[in-house]
Amino acid sequence: MWAMQATGDQPRPLFGGALSAHVPHSSTDVSDLREIPDNQEVFAHTHTDQSLIIELLEYPGQVADQDAAKYHFEDIAGSNKAGSCEVMSVVCLSKADLCLSECSSAWMLTGTQCVSKFSEEARNTVRLHLGLFRLPQFSTDVLITFNDPQSISPESSSASADTHHQPWTLEDFQNLLQTLTLHNPGLFG
Repeated sequence: MWAMQATGDQPRPLFGGALSAHVPHSSTDVSDLREIPDNQEVFAHTHTDQSLIIELLEYPGQVADQDAAKYHFEDIAGSNKAGSCEVMSVVCLSKADLCLSECSSAWMLTGTQCVSKFSEEARNTVRLHLGLFRLPQFSTDVLITFNDPQSISPESSSASADTHHQPWTLEDFQNLLQTLTLHNPGLFG
């Protein structure tokens, strides 16, 4: 489905090296700037307002695989107090294209949410790309969220972000999904 992007970069260790993946260029590890929950790895683009969140979530066994990405998208919308949200597409990813062979299924969702940053009044339209890897044998869903602002309110604290300085692309995100690799299943307890 996807052509593996050739990069000179080495995979970046995640969660103490238990996982790794090719994280896009111009990434800043947000844990160097502020405290991040133990179940998350968060990266911000150095110049734009884009971000990537890799998180380990409890596996919702009551949710069918084909509905799980939408379930997590709606959970994010609720947490973000999104004014509106829309799912544009959900596709099943071929395990043959993925390094994370331990997943029972993998999904990619694209949608938009109208959200404010830091509880501001100003709302921004953000396209979210979600990559979901289901690992029922570890009672875990690995969720990777690519936040890609599409429209920034002039009153938003993000209004000064440089959106034209080599932003991350959908291909960068797909490369991260393809290269996610499990090295230590002990990560899941």
